[in-house]
Amino acid sequence: MFARTHIGHGVGLRHPHYRDVLERGAGGADWFEVTPENFFGAGGRPWKVLERVRREAPVVLHGVSLGIANADPPNTAYLDALSRVIDRIEPAWVSDHLCWSAHRGHYVHDLWPVPHTEETLAHVASHVDAVQTRLRRAILLENVSRYVLFTDSTLEEPAFLNELCRRTGCGVLLDVNNVFVTAHNLRFDADAYVDAIDPAVVGQIHLAGHTDEGDFLVDTHAAAVSGDVWRLHRRALDRVGPVPTLVEWDDALPAYEVLVGEARRAASMEKEIFGAA
Repeated sequence: MFARTHIGHGVGLRHPHYRDVLERGAGGADWFEVTPENFFGAGGRPWKVLERVRREAPVVLHGVSLGIANADPPNTAYLDALSRVIDRIEPAWVSDHLCWSAHRGHYVHDLWPVPHTEETLAHVASHVDAVQTRLRRAILLENVSRYVLFTDSTLEEPAFLNELCRRTGCGVLLDVNNVFVTAHNLRFDADAYVDAIDPAVVGQIHLAGHTDEGDFLVDTHAAAVSGDVWRLHRRALDRVGPVPTLVEWDDALPAYEVLVGEARRAASMEKEIFGAA
C-alpha cells in the first residue's frame, strides 16, 4: 500500500536549468522530479547532474513509457532499465500515467486514455500488480488529460482510480490541471471530480499550465498555472490535506527562478490553509 510522504514542493529537472541548479543548488525547490527514460543510459552529463542533485535533495521518478493499460503485458526490458535507475537514485517514489502508449512493441509516444469499465479495471489492476512486484514498491498513477469520451465507459474516472488503488495498493498522482482541462473539454464538474477522489490514495499533486484553443483546452505545460487551476488546487488541498506538489513546465521554459516561484506559491497556499508544518 502506498503511503504518502510529504517532502514539500518541487519542480521538474530540465536540461536548460542544469547550470542554474549546479551553480545555485535547489534555489528554493524542495525536491526534483525527473523522467527516468532520460537516464536509461549508463552515464554522461545528465547522470552527473542527477547524482549531484540527488546528494542535495530528494528525487522522484515520473515515467512516460510504462503504458500500464497496454494490451500487452508490462515490458520486462523497460522494467529492468527502470529498476536500475531506481537502485542508483533511490527515489522518494515512482509514478507514471493511467494510459496506454504501445501495441505489439510499437510506441505512439503519447499518453492515450482508457475507457473506464470493469474489464479495463481488472486488466490495469493485473498490470499494476505485476509492475509493483517487479519494482518491489507501490507506484503512483496520474490521471491524463482527455479530449474525447468513450461510449463504453461505465465508471467515472475518480471511482475507477479509487477502486484501482483499493485492489492493488497503488496511489494516485492527482494532476489538477488535467482535471480542469478534461472537465472543460468533456463538460463535467471539476470540483465534483476532486471531491470524489479518496483523499487517502493521493500521494502527489501536479500543477501545470495549459493552452486555450477556444473550443477546447490543451495540456501543454507551456505557461504559468492559471487562476482557475490554482482555485481547483485549493479545493483539492481542502479535500486531501497537505500533499507534495510539483509544478510542471516543459515547453517555453521560463527562468529557473520563475519556475521555483510557482512551487513556492503552492507552498504558500498550503501554509495558508494548514499553517506551518
